[in-house]
Amino acid sequence: MQAGAPRNALGFDLPILDAHHHFFDLSDGHYPWLTDAYNPDFFLGDYRAICRDFLPADYRAATAGFDVIGTVHMEAERARSEQTRENDFLARLKACEGLPCAAVAHVYFTQDDCETVLTAHAAHPLVRGVRSKPVTAPDAASSVRGQPGTMQDPAWLRGLASLARFGLSWDLRVPFWHLEEAAEVVRGIPDTTVVLNHLGLPLDRSEQGLAVWRRGMRALADCPNVHLKVSELGLKGGVWDSASNRRVVREAVDMFGYERAMFASNLPVGGLSTSFTQMIADVTGALPDATETQLRALFAETCRRVYRVDAP
Repeated sequence: MQAGAPRNALGFDLPILDAHHHFFDLSDGHYPWLTDAYNPDFFLGDYRAICRDFLPADYRAATAGFDVIGTVHMEAERARSEQTRENDFLARLKACEGLPCAAVAHVYFTQDDCETVLTAHAAHPLVRGVRSKPVTAPDAASSVRGQPGTMQDPAWLRGLASLARFGLSWDLRVPFWHLEEAAEVVRGIPDTTVVLNHLGLPLDRSEQGLAVWRRGMRALADCPNVHLKVSELGLKGGVWDSASNRRVVREAVDMFGYERAMFASNLPVGGLSTSFTQMIADVTGALPDATETQLRALFAETCRRVYRVDAP
Protein backbone atom coordinates (compact mmCIF):
# COMPACT_ATOMS: atom_id res chain seq x y z
CA MET A 1 0.00 0.00 0.00
CA GLN A 2 1.24 3.49 -0.80
CA ALA A 3 2.73 5.45 2.08
CA GLY A 4 0.06 7.33 4.00
CA ALA A 5 -2.84 5.42 2.42
CA PRO A 6 -5.54 4.50 4.96
CA ARG A 7 -5.70 0.81 5.80
CA ASN A 8 -8.91 -1.07 5.06
CA ALA A 9 -10.75 -3.32 7.49
CA LEU A 10 -9.56 -6.44 5.67
CA GLY A 11 -5.86 -5.64 5.90
CA PHE A 12 -5.71 -6.16 2.12
CA ASP A 13 -2.69 -4.26 0.84
CA LEU A 14 -2.06 -5.60 -2.67
CA PRO A 15 -2.39 -3.19 -5.61
CA ILE A 16 -5.68 -3.25 -7.49
CA LEU A 17 -6.30 -2.52 -11.16
CA ASP A 18 -10.08 -2.37 -11.36
CA ALA A 19 -10.91 -3.97 -14.70
CA HIS A 20 -14.51 -2.74 -15.07
CA HIS A 21 -16.38 0.29 -13.77
CA HIS A 22 -18.41 3.21 -15.14
CA PHE A 23 -18.15 7.00 -15.02
CA PHE A 24 -20.92 9.37 -16.02
CA ASP A 25 -21.48 13.11 -15.91
CA LEU A 26 -25.13 13.78 -16.69
CA SER A 27 -24.30 17.32 -17.79
CA ASP A 28 -21.74 16.10 -20.32
CA GLY A 29 -23.73 13.50 -22.27
CA HIS A 30 -27.03 11.69 -22.56
CA TYR A 31 -27.52 8.48 -20.59
CA PRO A 32 -31.08 7.37 -21.37
CA TRP A 33 -31.18 4.63 -18.74
CA LEU A 34 -30.30 7.17 -16.04
CA THR A 35 -32.29 10.21 -17.11
CA ASP A 36 -35.20 9.02 -19.27
CA ALA A 37 -37.69 6.24 -18.62
CA TYR A 38 -36.83 4.20 -15.51
CA ASN A 39 -36.44 0.48 -16.22
CA PRO A 40 -38.37 -1.48 -13.55
CA ASP A 41 -36.97 -4.75 -14.94
CA PHE A 42 -33.31 -3.93 -14.23
CA PHE A 43 -31.77 -7.17 -13.01
CA LEU A 44 -30.41 -5.73 -9.75
CA GLY A 45 -33.69 -4.07 -8.84
CA ASP A 46 -34.13 -0.41 -7.93
CA TYR A 47 -31.19 1.53 -9.35
CA ARG A 48 -32.43 5.08 -8.73
CA ALA A 49 -29.65 5.60 -6.18
CA ILE A 50 -27.10 5.73 -9.03
CA CYS A 51 -29.11 7.99 -11.36
CA ARG A 52 -26.62 10.79 -10.77
CA ASP A 53 -23.06 11.74 -11.67
CA PHE A 54 -20.39 9.20 -10.83
CA LEU A 55 -16.91 10.62 -11.27
CA PRO A 56 -13.37 9.86 -10.03
CA ALA A 57 -13.95 11.54 -6.67
CA ASP A 58 -16.99 9.32 -6.11
CA TYR A 59 -15.04 6.25 -7.18
CA ARG A 60 -12.19 7.06 -4.82
CA ALA A 61 -14.63 7.54 -1.94
CA ALA A 62 -16.18 4.12 -2.66
CA THR A 63 -12.77 2.41 -2.73
CA ALA A 64 -11.11 4.35 0.12
CA GLY A 65 -8.56 2.33 2.06
CA PHE A 66 -7.52 0.19 -0.90
CA ASP A 67 -4.51 0.70 -3.14
CA VAL A 68 -6.29 1.17 -6.45
CA ILE A 69 -3.49 1.99 -8.90
CA GLY A 70 -5.64 2.27 -12.01
CA THR A 71 -8.95 1.46 -13.64
CA VAL A 72 -10.56 0.39 -16.91
CA HIS A 73 -13.73 2.21 -17.87
CA MET A 74 -16.54 0.17 -19.39
CA GLU A 75 -18.94 1.91 -21.75
CA ALA A 76 -21.76 3.29 -19.62
CA GLU A 77 -24.78 2.91 -21.90
CA ARG A 78 -24.33 6.47 -23.13
CA ALA A 79 -26.62 7.45 -26.00
CA ARG A 80 -25.52 5.41 -28.99
CA SER A 81 -25.22 8.55 -31.09
CA GLU A 82 -22.41 9.58 -28.68
CA GLN A 83 -20.24 6.45 -28.86
CA THR A 84 -17.04 8.28 -29.77
CA ARG A 85 -17.85 11.35 -27.65
CA GLU A 86 -17.74 9.11 -24.59
CA ASN A 87 -14.05 8.48 -25.36
CA ASP A 88 -13.35 12.22 -25.36
CA PHE A 89 -15.16 12.61 -22.03
CA LEU A 90 -12.93 9.92 -20.56
CA ALA A 91 -9.80 11.54 -21.97
CA ARG A 92 -10.72 14.76 -20.17
CA LEU A 93 -11.19 12.85 -16.92
CA LYS A 94 -7.87 11.10 -17.39
CA ALA A 95 -6.09 14.42 -17.98
CA CYS A 96 -7.63 16.06 -14.91
CA GLU A 97 -8.10 13.17 -12.48
CA GLY A 98 -5.71 10.42 -13.58
CA LEU A 99 -8.57 7.96 -14.16
CA PRO A 100 -9.44 5.89 -16.09
CA CYS A 101 -6.23 4.36 -17.44
CA ALA A 102 -7.94 2.53 -20.32
CA ALA A 103 -11.42 2.14 -21.77
CA VAL A 104 -13.74 -0.31 -23.45
CA ALA A 105 -15.96 1.56 -25.87
CA HIS A 106 -19.25 0.68 -27.53
CA VAL A 107 -20.40 -0.21 -31.01
CA TYR A 108 -23.29 -2.24 -32.37
CA PHE A 109 -21.81 -4.81 -34.72
CA THR A 110 -24.87 -4.40 -36.92
CA GLN A 111 -24.93 -0.60 -37.17
CA ASP A 112 -24.40 0.82 -40.65
CA ASP A 113 -21.31 2.82 -39.68
CA CYS A 114 -19.69 0.07 -37.60
CA GLU A 115 -16.39 0.27 -39.50
CA THR A 116 -16.22 4.06 -39.11
CA VAL A 117 -16.88 3.88 -35.38
CA LEU A 118 -14.32 1.09 -34.91
CA THR A 119 -11.75 3.15 -36.80
CA ALA A 120 -12.31 6.04 -34.39
CA HIS A 121 -12.16 3.77 -31.35
CA ALA A 122 -8.94 2.12 -32.50
CA ALA A 123 -7.31 5.52 -33.00
CA HIS A 124 -8.18 6.75 -29.50
CA PRO A 125 -5.30 6.41 -27.00
CA LEU A 126 -7.50 5.14 -24.15
CA VAL A 127 -9.56 2.55 -26.03
CA ARG A 128 -8.49 -1.09 -25.89
CA GLY A 129 -11.65 -2.87 -26.98
CA VAL A 130 -15.40 -2.69 -27.39
CA ARG A 131 -18.47 -4.15 -25.78
CA SER A 132 -21.32 -5.05 -28.11
CA LYS A 133 -24.08 -6.98 -26.41
CA PRO A 134 -25.87 -9.46 -28.68
CA VAL A 135 -29.63 -9.87 -28.52
CA THR A 136 -30.34 -12.42 -25.80
CA ALA A 137 -33.31 -14.41 -24.57
CA PRO A 138 -35.14 -13.18 -21.45
CA ASP A 139 -34.66 -16.48 -19.63
CA ALA A 140 -33.19 -19.94 -19.99
CA ALA A 141 -36.48 -21.40 -21.24
CA SER A 142 -36.67 -19.04 -24.24
CA SER A 143 -34.69 -18.86 -27.47
CA VAL A 144 -33.84 -16.06 -29.88
CA ARG A 145 -31.32 -18.11 -31.82
CA GLY A 146 -30.81 -16.85 -35.37
CA GLN A 147 -32.77 -13.63 -34.95
CA PRO A 148 -31.29 -10.27 -36.08
CA GLY A 149 -28.60 -9.07 -33.68
CA THR A 150 -28.06 -12.47 -32.08
CA MET A 151 -24.81 -14.41 -32.02
CA GLN A 152 -25.97 -16.33 -35.12
CA ASP A 153 -26.82 -13.24 -37.19
CA PRO A 154 -24.37 -13.11 -40.16
CA ALA A 155 -24.24 -9.30 -40.01
CA TRP A 156 -23.47 -9.36 -36.30
CA LEU A 157 -20.79 -12.00 -36.82
CA ARG A 158 -19.14 -9.94 -39.58
CA GLY A 159 -18.88 -6.98 -37.24
CA LEU A 160 -17.38 -9.12 -34.51
CA ALA A 161 -14.88 -10.67 -36.92
CA SER A 162 -13.65 -7.22 -37.93
CA LEU A 163 -12.22 -6.51 -34.45
CA ALA A 164 -9.03 -8.42 -35.20
CA ARG A 165 -8.18 -5.98 -38.02
CA PHE A 166 -8.46 -3.09 -35.60
CA GLY A 167 -6.52 -4.72 -32.78
CA LEU A 168 -9.51 -4.38 -30.44
CA SER A 169 -10.72 -6.87 -27.84
CA TRP A 170 -14.34 -7.87 -27.29
CA ASP A 171 -16.03 -7.72 -23.89
CA LEU A 172 -18.63 -10.49 -23.87
CA ARG A 173 -21.67 -9.88 -21.69
CA VAL A 174 -24.46 -12.46 -21.84
CA PRO A 175 -26.47 -14.28 -19.15
CA PHE A 176 -25.40 -17.79 -18.23
CA TRP A 177 -27.89 -19.54 -20.50
CA HIS A 178 -26.05 -18.11 -23.55
CA LEU A 179 -22.51 -19.10 -22.55
CA GLU A 180 -22.35 -22.27 -24.62
CA GLU A 181 -23.55 -20.34 -27.68
CA ALA A 182 -20.91 -17.71 -26.98
CA ALA A 183 -18.23 -20.40 -26.94
CA GLU A 184 -19.36 -21.50 -30.41
CA VAL A 185 -18.81 -17.94 -31.61
CA VAL A 186 -15.50 -17.45 -29.83
CA ARG A 187 -14.03 -20.54 -31.43
CA GLY A 188 -14.41 -18.72 -34.75
CA ILE A 189 -12.35 -15.67 -33.68
CA PRO A 190 -9.14 -17.16 -32.21
CA ASP A 191 -7.12 -14.02 -32.96
CA THR A 192 -9.41 -11.72 -30.95
CA THR A 193 -8.98 -11.29 -27.20
CA VAL A 194 -12.31 -11.91 -25.46
CA VAL A 195 -13.13 -10.84 -21.90
CA LEU A 196 -16.15 -12.48 -20.29
CA ASN A 197 -18.01 -10.02 -18.06
CA HIS A 198 -19.41 -10.67 -14.61
CA LEU A 199 -18.39 -14.29 -14.10
CA GLY A 200 -20.82 -15.29 -16.86
CA LEU A 201 -23.75 -13.90 -14.84
CA PRO A 202 -24.67 -17.01 -12.80
CA LEU A 203 -27.99 -15.52 -11.74
CA ASP A 204 -29.63 -18.85 -10.89
CA ARG A 205 -27.72 -20.46 -8.04
CA SER A 206 -29.87 -23.58 -7.94
CA GLU A 207 -28.10 -26.84 -8.81
CA GLN A 208 -29.91 -26.90 -12.15
CA GLY A 209 -28.94 -23.32 -12.94
CA LEU A 210 -25.34 -23.83 -11.91
CA ALA A 211 -25.09 -26.94 -14.07
CA VAL A 212 -25.99 -24.84 -17.14
CA TRP A 213 -23.54 -22.14 -16.05
CA ARG A 214 -20.72 -24.65 -15.57
CA ARG A 215 -21.16 -26.16 -19.03
CA GLY A 216 -20.91 -22.75 -20.63
CA MET A 217 -18.00 -21.65 -18.48
CA ARG A 218 -16.02 -24.79 -19.26
CA ALA A 219 -16.65 -24.31 -22.97
CA LEU A 220 -15.35 -20.74 -22.79
CA ALA A 221 -12.40 -21.67 -20.56
CA ASP A 222 -11.37 -24.15 -23.26
CA CYS A 223 -10.86 -21.18 -25.60
CA PRO A 224 -7.38 -19.81 -24.84
CA ASN A 225 -8.26 -16.30 -26.04
CA VAL A 226 -10.98 -15.86 -23.38
CA HIS A 227 -10.32 -14.10 -20.08
CA LEU A 228 -12.64 -13.77 -17.10
CA LYS A 229 -13.84 -10.81 -15.06
CA VAL A 230 -14.52 -11.71 -11.45
CA SER A 231 -17.19 -9.08 -11.06
CA GLU A 232 -20.86 -8.29 -10.36
CA LEU A 233 -21.95 -11.09 -8.08
CA GLY A 234 -25.22 -9.39 -7.21
CA LEU A 235 -28.40 -11.40 -7.71
CA LYS A 236 -31.92 -10.44 -8.71
CA GLY A 237 -33.18 -7.50 -6.70
CA GLY A 238 -29.68 -6.62 -5.48
CA VAL A 239 -29.37 -9.66 -3.19
CA TRP A 240 -25.81 -10.37 -2.09
CA ASP A 241 -25.23 -13.98 -1.04
CA SER A 242 -21.65 -14.34 0.18
CA ALA A 243 -21.75 -18.12 0.52
CA SER A 244 -22.85 -18.80 -3.07
CA ASN A 245 -20.73 -15.93 -4.37
CA ARG A 246 -17.63 -17.55 -2.96
CA ARG A 247 -18.64 -20.87 -4.45
CA VAL A 248 -18.98 -19.53 -8.00
CA VAL A 249 -15.81 -17.43 -7.73
CA ARG A 250 -13.81 -20.45 -6.59
CA GLU A 251 -15.17 -22.63 -9.39
CA ALA A 252 -14.69 -20.00 -12.10
CA VAL A 253 -11.12 -19.13 -11.14
CA ASP A 254 -10.33 -22.83 -10.99
CA MET A 255 -11.57 -23.19 -14.60
CA PHE A 256 -9.76 -20.16 -16.03
CA GLY A 257 -6.70 -19.87 -13.76
CA TYR A 258 -5.33 -16.73 -12.17
CA GLU A 259 -3.43 -15.67 -15.30
CA ARG A 260 -6.72 -15.38 -17.18
CA ALA A 261 -8.86 -13.87 -14.40
CA MET A 262 -9.16 -10.26 -13.26
CA PHE A 263 -11.04 -8.54 -10.45
CA ALA A 264 -13.51 -5.78 -11.27
CA SER A 265 -15.94 -3.75 -9.17
CA ASN A 266 -18.61 -2.71 -11.70
CA LEU A 267 -19.02 0.47 -9.66
CA PRO A 268 -21.32 2.25 -9.22
CA VAL A 269 -23.69 -0.52 -10.36
CA GLY A 270 -21.93 -3.05 -8.15
CA GLY A 271 -22.55 -0.76 -5.20
CA LEU A 272 -26.29 -1.40 -5.44
CA SER A 273 -25.71 -4.82 -3.89
CA THR A 274 -22.73 -4.40 -1.59
CA SER A 275 -19.63 -2.38 -0.70
CA PHE A 276 -16.23 -2.51 -2.35
CA THR A 277 -14.86 -3.95 0.91
CA GLN A 278 -17.34 -6.84 0.79
CA MET A 279 -16.48 -7.51 -2.86
CA ILE A 280 -12.82 -7.93 -1.91
CA ALA A 281 -13.76 -10.00 1.14
CA ASP A 282 -15.77 -12.48 -0.88
CA VAL A 283 -13.24 -12.82 -3.68
CA THR A 284 -10.33 -13.39 -1.31
CA GLY A 285 -12.50 -15.54 0.95
CA ALA A 286 -13.28 -17.78 -2.01
CA LEU A 287 -9.57 -18.36 -2.62
CA PRO A 288 -7.97 -19.00 0.78
CA ASP A 289 -5.09 -21.04 -0.65
CA ALA A 290 -4.07 -18.51 -3.32
CA THR A 291 -0.44 -17.42 -3.25
CA GLU A 292 0.54 -13.77 -3.28
CA THR A 293 1.67 -14.17 -6.89
CA GLN A 294 -1.73 -15.55 -7.85
CA LEU A 295 -3.57 -12.77 -6.04
CA ARG A 296 -1.38 -10.15 -7.70
CA ALA A 297 -2.38 -11.62 -11.06
CA LEU A 298 -6.07 -11.61 -10.17
CA PHE A 299 -6.14 -8.10 -8.73
CA ALA A 300 -3.81 -6.32 -11.15
CA GLU A 301 -1.48 -8.14 -13.49
CA THR A 302 -3.99 -9.94 -15.72
CA CYS A 303 -5.85 -6.68 -16.25
CA ARG A 304 -2.57 -4.84 -16.92
CA ARG A 305 -1.60 -7.34 -19.60
CA VAL A 306 -4.97 -7.88 -21.29
CA TYR A 307 -5.97 -4.21 -21.44
CA ARG A 308 -2.40 -2.92 -21.86
CA VAL A 309 -2.76 -0.64 -18.86
CA ASP A 310 0.02 1.81 -18.08
CA ALA A 311 -0.17 2.07 -14.28
CA PRO A 312 2.45 2.10 -11.51
